[in-house]
Amino acid sequence: MTEVVLGKNQYGKAQNHVVRINRDNDRHIIRDLVVTSQLRGDLTEVHTKGDNAHCVPTDTQKNTVFAFAQKYDVKSPENLILKLSDHFTSEFDWISGGRWAADEYRWDRINDNDHCFVQNKQEVRTSVLVTDGDKKTVISGFKDLTILKSTESGFEGYPKDQYTTLKETTDRIMSTDVATRWRYNTTDVDFDAVYDSVKNIILTKFTDHYSRALQETLYLMGKAVIEAHPEIDEIKFSCPNKHHFVYDLSFCDLGNNNETHYAADRPFGLIEATVQRKGAAEDEHAWMGITGFC
Repeated sequence: MTEVVLGKNQYGKAQNHVVRINRDNDRHIIRDLVVTSQLRGDLTEVHTKGDNAHCVPTDTQKNTVFAFAQKYDVKSPENLILKLSDHFTSEFDWISGGRWAADEYRWDRINDNDHCFVQNKQEVRTSVLVTDGDKKTVISGFKDLTILKSTESGFEGYPKDQYTTLKETTDRIMSTDVATRWRYNTTDVDFDAVYDSVKNIILTKFTDHYSRALQETLYLMGKAVIEAHPEIDEIKFSCPNKHHFVYDLSFCDLGNNNETHYAADRPFGLIEATVQRKGAAEDEHAWMGITGFC
């Protein structure tokens, strides 16, 4: 008979939508998070024998997420998932680690009102914590941040063969939806402050140069983040090239001086890159829990 053994596994409660309102004073603060908790450890007999003695119910994990949001407030999504990790790995001695994640949806005040908000659609903040025994790795980032430069971008000098139809240009629209994650080398971090700083660096670097390719721009953005933040060892980007093509209006005798464009949603170029601190240790184990490139 073929010998079969249980491989790597985890389980938990996904997509717990927690909205925490801080009412300590009349000016309320809102944190809107979708939290996932997944446990790892001595879970072999849960799978192989149906013995639930080590199976912390997913419903218990859900309740703990909401209880901790109330008990500790939400200083940042990273701080909340760090507390969840500490709790589960200390409360249950057979739980040696796990994966916790939180996506945050941001809200802005309406006319600086103390308690009225409008959802900020700029980006979704992301955070993942991978715990393996005493080692904790935090990976933070954001996704769905759409940016565009209407000039100061070109694409030329590329190889051409019998299948190449793309024409070189020194003046084009460059647009992308930024998805990025960065890996910390410590958990002693003001996560909100670093998040705001990294986002600002990325947006600033996007504007300050003539881009010869989206690849170059991603590298420059990542380089600036690594240089500014010693607590970050690597940053990854996954960015579609949101193509804008000048629309040919000659059929109706209209000129088009790079002004009216057709925005194509597919197919699209997909540019992905990692920028790392030279000499820093890599951590592929932590990245295994990330869907896709980043």
